[in-house]
Amino acid sequence: MSRRLPPLNALKAFEAAARHLSFTRAAEELFVTQAAISHQIKTLEEFLGLKLFLRRNRSLLLTEEGQGYYQDIRSIFSAVCEATERLIARSAKGTLTVTMQPSFAIQWLVPRLMLFSQLHPEIDVRIKAVDQDDGTLVDDVDIAIYYGDGHWPELQLYKLHSEYRIPVCAPSLLQGKTLQVPEDLAGFTLLHDGSRRDWGRWLHDTGVSIPNAGQGPIFSHSAMVLQAAVLGQGVALGHSLLARPEIRAGRLICPLPQTLVSHNAYYLVMAPGHDTLGKVAAFRDWIVALVQQEEAEFDSAL
Repeated sequence: MSRRLPPLNALKAFEAAARHLSFTRAAEELFVTQAAISHQIKTLEEFLGLKLFLRRNRSLLLTEEGQGYYQDIRSIFSAVCEATERLIARSAKGTLTVTMQPSFAIQWLVPRLMLFSQLHPEIDVRIKAVDQDDGTLVDDVDIAIYYGDGHWPELQLYKLHSEYRIPVCAPSLLQGKTLQVPEDLAGFTLLHDGSRRDWGRWLHDTGVSIPNAGQGPIFSHSAMVLQAAVLGQGVALGHSLLARPEIRAGRLICPLPQTLVSHNAYYLVMAPGHDTLGKVAAFRDWIVALVQQEEAEFDSAL
C-alpha cells in the first residue's frame, strides 16, 4: 500500500504560515518570496482538496480544517527538530577515530593530544596507525591524516602545512667537527628517510657533489630516521613538521640553512560532508589552527 505524502516544501510553507498567520513572515523565515509561499499553500490545498486559510480584512486565519491540520503538523515538525538536535549532539560526543602514519602519530600528534582532550573532554580520540594512504576511508574512520600531493578526489581535504625537508642532527655530532657548508657533509653519515632520493635532490639543488651521497642507512619510517639523528648516528633530512618538536626541545639542530621544498604535505582528510559533524569539526579546527600556529612560530625562529 503506497503512502500519500504531501510535498515537503508545501508542508514547510504551511507550518510557517500557520504559526505566524502571515505569508510575509513565513517567507522571511524560509528565505523565499511571499509569492512562493502562496504558491506552496495553493499546491498543498489542491493536494488535500480543501481550503486551509481564510483572508479577512487584511488578516490571515486558519480554516477549521487548517487549524486541525496545523496542530498535527506542528507536533511532527517539533519531533523532527528534536530528533535532529539529539543526533547532532551525539555526533559532537563519543569516540573520534583518526588514522595516520605511525611517524606522524609518534612525532607530532601523541605529544599534543592532551591539549585537544582538555578542550573537548567529551570526545575520546582513538588513534589507528596505518602505513598506506590508499585514498579511501573505511566506515569506522572519522578522519585520516595523509601525506602526499593532495590528489584524493573522493575525499574532502584540509592542507595542514607547507612541507619542506631540512638537514638536522644532534648537537653532540658537531663536537670536534665542522658542518657549516654543504661540502662538509662528506665527513658525516647521511641518514635516509625511505630512500636516498631526497638527499640526492637536496645535494643537486645546492650544486654539491660528495662521495658518500649514496651511502648511509635507510629507515622505513620518518620517526626512525629522526630518532637515529637524535642519537647522533648522522645527519638526517627530516620533514619540517615532524622535526620541529625535536628542534624545539634542543635534541636536534639545523646546521645548514638550505631546504628541500616538497610537493607533498600532510592533509586532514574525511568523507565529503563529514566536517559538519560536531566531533569532526572540533578536531579539524583544533589541529589546523595548531599546525599553522607552530609553523609560523618555527619559521620566524629560523
